[in-house]
Amino acid sequence: MRLGVKDVVATVLVALIAIPYVGYLINGEMPFVKDPRGMAAVGLVLGVAAFLVVRWGDALDRFGWAEMGLAVLVLALGVVTLFLAETAAAEVLLAVFMGSILLMLMVELADHAGVFHGAVSHR
Repeated sequence: MRLGVKDVVATVLVALIAIPYVGYLINGEMPFVKDPRGMAAVGLVLGVAAFLVVRWGDALDRFGWAEMGLAVLVLALGVVTLFLAETAAAEVLLAVFMGSILLMLMVELADHAGVFHGAVSHR
């Protein structure tokens, strides 16, 4: 299978998370992102948007339910990161959350590319 337009859009949305995160790591802040709470909020909003775009119209086969479970874990991690943004663990939680967003995108793209056998993707 080939990747489609929705895969490209989701990848762009994840890049829009990664770019300010890299800038945040280098400078300690970015426009509209002054602390871990702001970066977590950006990750949550754009990450949910990317997931909704990439999953739009896909059948929930056996692997689709596993992807949905992973997405719920990533979302929960994002919420925990947002609420614990003022703690000593904020930077570590933020790094794990950013990595989990990237992992979620990679799993979805691999599924759409046909890497996982037995998964059905209706687009």
